Amino acid sequence: MSWADWAGLIVSVLSIVGAFVMAIQWVVRHYLNELKPNHGTSLSDRVSRIEAKLETVLDLLKKE
Repeated sequence: MSWADWAGLIVSVLSIVGAFVMAIQWVVRHYLNELKPNHGTSLSDRVSRIEAKLETVLDLLKKE
């Protein structure tokens, strides 16, 4: 293989690895964004609402 072939192979591999790393960063950023409260639509807010409702139900059951 000539130097030009090696250079092409190295650039190709680096491009594929770079695209993979950028895809992983996008996925991680997207899922971490779901864990931050944003006034109602995030996973964190949904869990908080469910916990509040569960506490209300448990309080009602304790009174009986």
